Amino acid sequence: MITVHHLNDSRSQRVLWLLEEMGVPYEVKRYQRDAKTMLAPSELKAIHPLGKSPVLDDGEARVAETGAIVEYLLETHGGSALRPARGTPEGRRFTYWLHYAEGSAMTPLLLKLIFSQIPKRVPLLIRPVANGISRGMNARMIDPQIAAHTAYWEAELARSAWFAGDAFSAADIMMSFPVEAGSRVGYGADKPRLQAFLDRIHARPAYQRALQRGGPYSYA
Repeated sequence: MITVHHLNDSRSQRVLWLLEEMGVPYEVKRYQRDAKTMLAPSELKAIHPLGKSPVLDDGEARVAETGAIVEYLLETHGGSALRPARGTPEGRRFTYWLHYAEGSAMTPLLLKLIFSQIPKRVPLLIRPVANGISRGMNARMIDPQIAAHTAYWEAELARSAWFAGDAFSAADIMMSFPVEAGSRVGYGADKPRLQAFLDRIHARPAYQRALQRGGPYSYA
């Protein structure tokens, strides 16, 4: 039986969703973020040295990192329906979006989160300075990057209904988190294709089942 070490409000929600799409049985071991710091609990360090989620156990195999887990599941548990054929244009797009989702896409979104938290975590006396630094970094560096990425996503979805082509694939599962995160911080409201993408994925029965298994998820 597969076990997913799942942290609430995290990228590991995508692993649950993929398993539901594939119809593969699994168990969920839940971990809760610290209510004040929003960091993962120390118990996860017993599972992986970095103390991050997701981590997947499958027999003797232990796999970390969302993209690596997705590739592992597709290769070992019959996920051909969720991956275009290798060597095709769709297959190359699939590989690109699979890695882009955790690479280029998440960097500015993570910076947005960090700089939004800085003013809340410094002494009151220097909070005005921290607010100024946060606003300046957002305006000059972070927000323009997020705007560029979300415009790119919108343009790519004009090419086809899904990120890797006309058929839904695990690339769309991987891209769900950056698109959801971007929407949550105010990007995408003026982009109809991104909104339609979110509507389509949120309506999928497997997505809904994954929410039931994983618990509350603020990005849905």
